[in-house]
Formats: sequence, structure tokens, C-alpha cells
Amino acid sequence: MLAEFDLIRRYFMSSQEASAASNGVTLGCGDDATLLLPQAGQQLVVSVDTSVVDVHFPREASAFAVGHRALAVALSDLAAMGATSRWCLMALTLDQRQFTNDEATHAWLTDYARGFHTLCQQHATTLVGGDVTSGALSIGVTVMGELPVGEALTRSGAQAGDLIAVTGALGGGAGGLALWQQGERDLAHPLLSRYLLPQPRLAAGLALRDLATAALDISDGLLADLAHIRDASQVGAVIALDALPLAAELESSLGREAALKAALSGGDDYELLVTLGADDVAEAQQRLAPLGLSLTVIGHCSEALGVTASGQSELSRYVSGYAGWQHFSGEAP
Repeated sequence: MLAEFDLIRRYFMSSQEASAASNGVTLGCGDDATLLLPQAGQQLVVSVDTSVVDVHFPREASAFAVGHRALAVALSDLAAMGATSRWCLMALTLDQRQFTNDEATHAWLTDYARGFHTLCQQHATTLVGGDVTSGALSIGVTVMGELPVGEALTRSGAQAGDLIAVTGALGGGAGGLALWQQGERDLAHPLLSRYLLPQPRLAAGLALRDLATAALDISDGLLADLAHIRDASQVGAVIALDALPLAAELESSLGREAALKAALSGGDDYELLVTLGADDVAEAQQRLAPLGLSLTVIGHCSEALGVTASGQSELSRYVSGYAGWQHFSGEAP
């Protein structure tokens, strides 16, 4: 295997050099730190995300998907803030035991870098530094973006009477994981693609920035992430189960009840969950239409704290009793 700095130069520096100078990078990869120039009047938005093998992605997933996914889930946090992405840092811990020879190592790193860099290019994001080390496969990605001072979307602006809406469709991440566990490996399958190749909704975050009263991305599941808005804004929520937009082929793959549970608590959807005034819904939908993205109202904020649901009685009880899944605390009920 190549030495650490040779590996960095070969797979992660060359493809980023051309974009660095035009993207506010005065000193990029190759030094002890990077030097960046935010634009005047802009706030710097920074977030970090860690992806661990067999926790966030399967060990047998393609290297391209691993690279894409590691960056996508981090960029999704910028989307939730209404920010434009500009730069990223990547710390790759590589498990040498999974490679039988240098040729296998080269093939995996080439495919991984291609997945990572392709998404960088799609969102005008320059890789400006990072680290490579040996150990259990994991990837830490720090993303940095910008937005005008005072215009960030946060979790704390929702008010009683605001409508609750989501971009796109829900349950695809959980549905894709279920199919993977059943042996499906075709990334062209819409559910498997939603799981392993999620799309960060950066353009949607920009479009909704001056309309949404609160926002976040759905990574841990609709109910768990809605709880963050409820807690930060001190409001309750009423969810209309029949209004939930389900990912393509989710219901036919899992059945109706399991599909709804996947949409409610499955996680890994990386759609935006927003609250907004009723008078702003039509405008928000019009702004997302050119992006080929829907915005579906799924409920409203209430004064009474907690969450309730209309629709099937068993699922309504599931919603009101859902505690969410967190690292270090075991699985959700």
C-alpha cells in the first residue's frame, strides 16, 4: 500500500486542484492546515458527520457508494440550514485487512474517490484537507458552507399553527436497507439507491430559506427528528398518517403498515422536514417544482406539547409512544 501522503496525493488532491483557486481556497491540501476566504457578508456554516462500517453502511457496499454516502449525509446538514456548500475535510480510516493486494487497494480507493469527488463536483464543494489512517473502516467528513448573516434556518422557529411538511418521499432509506438484508445489490433499484446514494437537498434548502420557520434533515427518522423541532420550538405536533409521501416501491416491497413505519421511524431519508405558515405552502411548492421535488404537508404544529397522529389506531399509538433510536442506548421500540 502507498504511504499516507502518497495515497492522499494520488486519490484526493489532484482532482480538486483546479477548483480550489476559484472557490476561495488560498492554501489547500498538502500543508498543516487550509486557508479559506468566506465571501463578504456571509456566515460560515460548519457541520461534521461520521460514517462507520456496518453501522451506517454495509461492509460489502460498493466503494463508490461509500464515498458518495459519506459526503452526502454531511452535506444534508448544510441543506437543513439553508446554506450553500463550499468546502469539505475528510478523515478516512482504512482497514487494510479487507484488501488482498495493492491492486485491490487501488481499485477500492479509485472507486471510493470517484464517488466522493463526483458529489463534490455536483455541489461545487472543494476538498481542502483531511487525514488518512489505518483501522476499522470509517469516514469523518466536515463540511463548510455559507449563508447571509441572520438567514440561517434553525430548529427553534416553529409556532403553533404552522404546517409541517417534507420534501420528496419517506421510507426509502429503511426500505433500501431491508432489501439489502434480503440480498438485493442493484443500485438502480429505487429503494437501494435511496439508502446507499442519498441526495442532499441543498437546492431545496436555499429555495425554502426565507419561507420555512424551522427546518432539519431527516436522518434518524421523521418522528425522532420532528422531536428536535418540537423541543427547540416548544410546540406539539399532529401528524396525518394518510398524508405521508411514501418512496417508490416501498409499499409493494414491505406492505402498507411496515411501509408507514419505515416512513415514520426508519431514518436515512435525508429529506428536509420544515414548518411554515399556511399562506406560504403554495409558494414553497412552486419554488421546488423546477427542482423536480415535491413538498407535502403532513401535519401541523399545536400548542399542546407531544405528538399525536390521525389515521390507523395502532399506528397512532405507535406514533405517540415512539421514543426514537440513539447511539449508545440500544434500538428503538
